[in-house]
Amino acid sequence: MANQPIFQDANGLAIKFFIQKDIPDEIQAEVCETIASLGGRVEPKVPRVGFVLTQPGTAEEERLRLCWSAPDRPERYFVPYTYVEACKVSGMLLKQIFIHEGMPIRMHIDSSIANVNVRTALSARIMHSGGDPTASAQSARVILADPNTDIFQHLVKTYQNDADKYVESYLWVKKCIEKGQVFYTPVVYKNPGGRRPGEERTQFSQEDERHLCEWIAAKIPYKETGGRTGNRLYQQLCEMASDPEFAWVTRHTWQSWRERYKKNATRLDVKIAEIVDQKKPAHGEKGQYGYVRKPEEKAKRTRKKSRATTAGAANANGETTVNANASANANVNGAAEVVVKAGTPAPEPGPSGVHSMETYSMPMPVPMPPMAGIMSPVGGPTDGFNPVVYQPPPPMFQHMPLPGTMDAEAARRHAHEEEMEDDEVEWQIREGTGPTPAWAERKPDCEADEANKRQRTSPPEGMSSGIHVIDQAVNDIAREFRFLVEEVKEYYDKCGDPERTRNRFMKIREVINNLKDEDEPTAA
Repeated sequence: MANQPIFQDANGLAIKFFIQKDIPDEIQAEVCETIASLGGRVEPKVPRVGFVLTQPGTAEEERLRLCWSAPDRPERYFVPYTYVEACKVSGMLLKQIFIHEGMPIRMHIDSSIANVNVRTALSARIMHSGGDPTASAQSARVILADPNTDIFQHLVKTYQNDADKYVESYLWVKKCIEKGQVFYTPVVYKNPGGRRPGEERTQFSQEDERHLCEWIAAKIPYKETGGRTGNRLYQQLCEMASDPEFAWVTRHTWQSWRERYKKNATRLDVKIAEIVDQKKPAHGEKGQYGYVRKPEEKAKRTRKKSRATTAGAANANGETTVNANASANANVNGAAEVVVKAGTPAPEPGPSGVHSMETYSMPMPVPMPPMAGIMSPVGGPTDGFNPVVYQPPPPMFQHMPLPGTMDAEAARRHAHEEEMEDDEVEWQIREGTGPTPAWAERKPDCEADEANKRQRTSPPEGMSSGIHVIDQAVNDIAREFRFLVEEVKEYYDKCGDPERTRNRFMKIREVINNLKDEDEPTAA
């Protein structure tokens, strides 16, 4: 059995698309042709279930989102028009997985991912799967960075207590698409460590104890987990001193905070349990102490044997000098010299290295249209590690200014396009003696006109009923001289002259009229 077309659902029905009207005509024509070839259908109205193809970064795209994105239409997706070609290249319908509470998941691509081509590929993948890759680090829900850099660990530490922000590797996007769902790097339990005696130096107040209980309740809500008497819990507390909300921690050292709990654990555990009972946190919730990010899985790579001419030669100290053509780590002269100890494996290149694009086993997305804030890929031997400062672009989906102040309801009332009705989902047919489908019923205001039209079964005399002029002339000759149309037409086909045909049949009629009847008596 032949494979099912990409743009058809499980029931064999065509998936519907609506195209942004101000996209250039040649692009629209190409997109329409691709959709039709893959089994889909382009609609003149916005479908209730289907895809709205837009040009990202334009005011019209923002207007369409404002008008037609609604919570009661969760299966209406907004994607770039390059989504069609991306599905064709991938050989499947790309799922819209990067959506949270009906809105695109906002992502920030960190500057640690320096390779311009990788940044462009990530942006395309995210948008084709429903996400928004143009958010700033502060407003993003997900921050994508290179796990092989110190910046990645700094970002993890910075946002480890933020329950609504996740720091993920640049490979996370590919993994989510392959699994067809969004999943974040889990946290695993790590033993907080042993015990060390401390000494109180200042008097503790009730306010201090309240703050201490709130801190422990947030970090280790359940005592059976362990770690409440470890050192790191209280060291981490004192590291929060720069935060204005934690200014109170400077009253005591971390040893004093630990010792205060240790000596009053029975009494303070009751207060902590009351706080936990109010908030009811789950085991292993993000931000709890002892739970850390699961280590990143290193991509498995097959090493290629290098030729002796390019690998270099070993020197007396057991070192090998390699001259690498630096498309990523290029210096001013276009080449970089790397010294590798014998027996030491070469560092694994990240997304900023020469082989970064090899990590994408899936077909690469098609190039995106030019957008504000997205750097276009460039060529040349020095474009990998050039000191490019990537400025975060303005958010694409929410804060783009529109002409005038208009809410979603008002924008929908003034929309140029229409929304498909429920009965427009498919063409229905009449079965047996069943009711007539809605699309086949005549409108009441048209019945009077239809009645008038039906009274005219034939055109009035002297008016043409759409017959060809030659046929009309043949009919006129046959009617005038009372001959069969076939007889007149047969002679006309021989001579091809209407006037000659008329004269001939006129003479024949005269001859016939002058013939005498055989029964007529002859004169004496």
